[in-house]
Amino acid sequence: MGKIEILLLALGLFTAITFLYWKLTRAYGKKEYGSKAWKQWTTRTFYWQGALFFSGAFTVATIYLLKWGEVLKF
Repeated sequence: MGKIEILLLALGLFTAITFLYWKLTRAYGKKEYGSKAWKQWTTRTFYWQGALFFSGAFTVATIYLLKWGEVLKF
């Protein structure tokens, strides 16, 4: 695979993982913080910071496992 294909794969994985994280945890986050606090940008910034960190780490781990399993070659 070329570098462009691997980059597109990584971006697609990152986007999909972020979307799944958001779908699975947004109701919990809103319930945990409360509706009033959830409307403030600081609470949501904290939530999205965690979501992006989790998605980035999971994407890197997935790419590493695909490379280790010799599915990706670069």
